[in-house]
Order: sequence, then structure tokens, then C-alpha cells
Amino acid sequence: MMTGLSPMLARRPVAGPVHLTFDDGPDARWTPLILDLLAQAKVRATFFVIGRLAREQAALVRRVAAHGHGLGNHTWSHRHPWTMLRSAARQEVRDGAAAIADLIGRPPELFRPPHGRLRRCMIEEAERGGQALVLWNRSAVDWGPLGSARGIARRLRRTQAGDIVLMHDGGRGINRPGELVKVLPGFLSQLERRGFASKPCP
Repeated sequence: MMTGLSPMLARRPVAGPVHLTFDDGPDARWTPLILDLLAQAKVRATFFVIGRLAREQAALVRRVAAHGHGLGNHTWSHRHPWTMLRSAARQEVRDGAAAIADLIGRPPELFRPPHGRLRRCMIEEAERGGQALVLWNRSAVDWGPLGSARGIARRLRRTQAGDIVLMHDGGRGINRPGELVKVLPGFLSQLERRGFASKPCP
């Protein structure tokens, strides 16, 4: 069952820092590269990790946390929220949170459902675990046929203060982090030139 919220977008605050977010990792190839680029720009972001992958890349998850980035729950296996029984959907949320807590010693405070698709039972389960729902209002669309470096750069240039920006460090499926990393340094420099602070999601 869906809530009355938009399945894809979050409302943008009137003002405030830009919140950069990366989904579908950790990825042994792309997450370290993105972490290096963020470190060079002295920017912190939020990584919404898949629990199953987090357990496989435990050292990488701990590196994300050690560098001051936020870690959010992106469920255990990234199954589409609308394709599961309610009990399985709740378990996806619990197991994703447990994987993060086991690795960094504290539970996540944020939850983002796969594909941004909202389901009430999953939101309730996240809230029960102390996790706030975080969607986005601006997407790089760094996936599929539109996910070229040129297109990603064009969309990221539209970023405004208060935006929550969706990007992907996970190379699974149709994601194209290889195209994203071509333009990410320029985007981070642009944020600095425009005077936009960048912080992990609250």
C-alpha cells in the first residue's frame, strides 16, 4: 500500500546546504573512487547502502563512515517495494538496518526505499527502527540510455541550495557510475564556486 507521498520526489527546502546522496552501493570499483573525489573536494555526502552488499564490502562501509559521510538504509537486497508480501517488505528494512549497525556499531538514522517507491509498511518499519525517510528532489539520471556524462553534467548544473541530489555509486543493473565520475569533479568544483555548502542528510 502506498502512502499519499510522491513516489519519486522530495520537497526541496527553501534554502540550506546541498545534500549529495549515492545509492545502490557499496561497490568495490566505484565507491572508493567517489570517496576519493569527495575527499579531494572536502565534501561529505550520504550513501544509501544495500545491506547484502554492505556485508560483502565491510571495510568499504567502515571507510565511508570513518570519512564522515552519512550511511542510510537502502534495504537488504533492493527488491522493489511493490513486489513483496508485507512481511517480506518489513524484513527487507530490518535486515538492511541490521547490516549497517553490525558494521559501524550504530543503527542508521535514514531510510530510502529502492527506486523511491513508497510503501506504508516499509516506512512504518523504518520509523520503528528510528530511521527517517529521505527521498530526493533532483536526480542526475546517471542510469540507462540518458545516463551519459554530458546529460548528467547538464542536470547537475541545475542544482540549487537545499536540493537533495540523487546519484549512484553502485554499478548494478542499468546504473552508470562510470559516466558519473567523469563529471563529478567538475560538479563539486561548481558547488564551491557558487558558495553552496554540502552536508550529509540530517
